[in-house]
Amino acid sequence: MPAFSRFLRYFLAVGRLGSIRKAADELNVSASAIDRQILNVEAEIGMPLFERLPTGLRLTAAGEIMMAAGGRWQKSLAEVRAQIEDLRGLKRGHVEIAVIDALAKGVIPAAIHSLQSRYPGITIEVKVATNDQVRRMIASGEVDFGVFFGPESYRDITVRAFVDVHLGFITPVGHPFGEQTEARFSACVGSPVVVPSSPLAVHQQIAVLEGTTRITLDRKATSNNIQMITSLVMEGVGIGILTSLDVVTEVRAGLLSFTRISDPVLRPMTLALCTASARPPSYAADIVLGEIQSAFGELAWPSPVPAGGSRNSG
Repeated sequence: MPAFSRFLRYFLAVGRLGSIRKAADELNVSASAIDRQILNVEAEIGMPLFERLPTGLRLTAAGEIMMAAGGRWQKSLAEVRAQIEDLRGLKRGHVEIAVIDALAKGVIPAAIHSLQSRYPGITIEVKVATNDQVRRMIASGEVDFGVFFGPESYRDITVRAFVDVHLGFITPVGHPFGEQTEARFSACVGSPVVVPSSPLAVHQQIAVLEGTTRITLDRKATSNNIQMITSLVMEGVGIGILTSLDVVTEVRAGLLSFTRISDPVLRPMTLALCTASARPPSYAADIVLGEIQSAFGELAWPSPVPAGGSRNSG
């Protein structure tokens, strides 16, 4: 096991960096020691793990398989160590979370800050990704849990908490449009609009609205980044279209107004806190999961839908 773990540590570094020399510098070991470990394993399995190119090393098909297996092995070993420390009464461990871009501010960072004061031995990595990427990372076990839109059709996902999130117009505070709590999609006709583009989840809802109402928006700007859209709206480029989740921090801070789009064809989007159905959370992950689940209801603004319960999607 020690020899195997040493090889994997060396191999993963070379695979990630594409160079034995760079891996040697990062790991503070000799390049010859790394090269020897890799050559020994290549001889044992009878296949090369790397293509030796003038520009560096590139993984072969066998190397790609070994790279994926090595990543899983590292994660499993970290979980074993965390469980052993749990037995010793130490609240330690490393937790990996995946969230969509809208959650890079507000509730999730606040929950992590709260956790750190009570569980300083738990480290947390938060990966921000697209909606589909978050779902795949949860289902594959790449992360301990995550938050994304639309979990209903996936049987490999277990929903731990959920809220309904509404689509609406966003405007700077003081804009006449912002005095309304809700309005039909047609209300933006004749106004310049800032619109989210793919892969943001709301892009599809706007396409549905345009198709059913046959309205053509006066697109002054588009972006695949929520912060850019909110900034453009605050600069006066146009009326924005986002979800209440995307701007809850700015609205509560008095920087933006939110007007819910009330067209009957529009359905709320389900935002869910999820784990993989086939893999229970580690002790440390369960602590972090519980903290975020407790705060999840705050994301339901402006029309609360109680969060909670566990339900298998599908």
